[in-house]
Amino acid sequence: MTTSLGARRVLALLVSAFGLTYRAARAGTPAYVVLGLLGGVVPLAAAWCTKILLDGLAAGTAWAALVPWAVVLAATGLVSGLLPVASQYLRQRLDRSVAVLTMDRLYRAMDRLTGLARMEDPRFRDKLQLAQQTGRNGPGRLVDDGLGAVQAAITTGGFLATLLVLNTGMAVIVLLAAVPALIAHLRLSRARAEVMWSITPAERREAFYAELLSSLDAAKELRLLGLGDLFRRRMLVELTAAHAVVEGQDRRDARAQGLLAGLTALVSAAGLVWSVWLAAAGSLSIGDVAMFVAAVAGVQSASQSLVHNLASAHHSVLLFHHYREIEEQPTDLPVAVAPAEIPALRSGIELRDVWFRYADDQPWVLRGVNLTIPHGTSLALVGLNGAGKSTIVKLLCRFYDPCRGAILWDGADLRSLPVEDLRARIGAVFQDYMRYDLSAAENIGLGDVSSMDDRERVVAAAHRAGAHDVVTALPRGYDTLLSRLYFDEADREDPETGVLLSGGQWQRLALARAFLRDRRDLMILDEPSSGLDAQAEHEVHSSLRRHREGATSVLISHRLGTVRDADVIAVLAGGQVAERGTHEELMAGGGEYARLFRLQASGYDEVVTG
Repeated sequence: MTTSLGARRVLALLVSAFGLTYRAARAGTPAYVVLGLLGGVVPLAAAWCTKILLDGLAAGTAWAALVPWAVVLAATGLVSGLLPVASQYLRQRLDRSVAVLTMDRLYRAMDRLTGLARMEDPRFRDKLQLAQQTGRNGPGRLVDDGLGAVQAAITTGGFLATLLVLNTGMAVIVLLAAVPALIAHLRLSRARAEVMWSITPAERREAFYAELLSSLDAAKELRLLGLGDLFRRRMLVELTAAHAVVEGQDRRDARAQGLLAGLTALVSAAGLVWSVWLAAAGSLSIGDVAMFVAAVAGVQSASQSLVHNLASAHHSVLLFHHYREIEEQPTDLPVAVAPAEIPALRSGIELRDVWFRYADDQPWVLRGVNLTIPHGTSLALVGLNGAGKSTIVKLLCRFYDPCRGAILWDGADLRSLPVEDLRARIGAVFQDYMRYDLSAAENIGLGDVSSMDDRERVVAAAHRAGAHDVVTALPRGYDTLLSRLYFDEADREDPETGVLLSGGQWQRLALARAFLRDRRDLMILDEPSSGLDAQAEHEVHSSLRRHREGATSVLISHRLGTVRDADVIAVLAGGQVAERGTHEELMAGGGEYARLFRLQASGYDEVVTG
């Protein structure tokens, strides 16, 4: 983590934080600044009014001449009481407004990440976690710290000027006492920022175990296998480790702050004794003594506040730096200088000498793959786990770019095409499809957001996936919430709000989501029937065959009987295409495909004959 930022970068972050706060609340921010500046002046006004009143009373000044000063003192007391209330109210409004703006900007920045590689980077995940924590109130806190420092500087400067008038030596001593406090607090803030960064991995692991312990998806295995105690202990280990690091920093903070508090008390006591001695010697009036005591206390308090705000601002800048890094990040996949228009697929898709691995220190997943998918034909990818089938799907969707070679769409390299336009021409069902905590209609409609409100198309897609009967049997049909994690407020007491589907039912909804994208050039089906029974699988593949007819498609399945009708079957092994051809050609060849097909068929024969 970078804990030492250049002055220019720090200034840029402060300006950015103020700019974000102002854009979020154009009226509230100036008002908050005015209240902050007023807060720095009020203590000075109260101290001077007190001095004038005491000196006037001691000199026997007529009461009528002192009334205006008494009124001003009363007014400063009233303002002093109301300022914290008004400031807190405005601060809370600012925080809410800033949170909306910063979260919008943060997730817009995340949406610019068109690939998956950065999301798989642990360091990036740590930065993202800190950015999420800091983004909501980080800019407001920076503005608050900066304004607090200005407010404290006004108070400190005013009281130091007063002390200089009353006694130059004491002013110098009080000022010098604030220097070690400033240095100490800045060092402590840097150390605390380092601590927060260092414990982020442990906090992420602790959150993972905590999520497992409360996850509905994991509940069955946790209870059956008795894993609750194991994960609870692992969660506590991570939590305890993080707390131990924080505890060590807390001890260092306490020691430093204790020493600073002692120094402050010593200076205040010395100032009080000195002012009393000077008054006894006739060098100070009663008002001067009161002013002196108030000035010493005011300088100490304001300088501590100044030091605290500067240290807090330093800490906040270091954390806000992570937010800005995420917000300012460029796209993770290269963008062509002059992106070519992506026409409807006419010729086909070609993988030309494609090599790929997920990181430089990891083995090659694909080793010089050459494949062609002519327009209007279906390609089936088969092979053992880890052969590279799903990796090819990810490359076709351009979640990654090949390390070597190219993937061509009608002869154009995918890297030269706009990612959004490319993906708009692709429909897919992934093996690890999403289950959204939304209504049944929305779960299907997400396949094509422009058609989400077109109930006729949503229902038609459900029919084709065999999901219509499942959905209509739900308590509220297509409007049934498919989750028990939360409720709409109006339905909180309704026991029928929120329904949990079986794996096979969810699979059909995922298929319906893909069928909603039926006007696409390429359909990718990655294990589309893995969660279905034999009859449902037959129905789905019959529907898929009709859906794929005349369309360009890629099909992945470990059940070779479901891919035998593909126009071309490619067998992957060791990251390369080991065999290629129709089902009949591959069976006649007697290679790996024939071996796997006969192995699966013999298993079914044993079940039937047994």
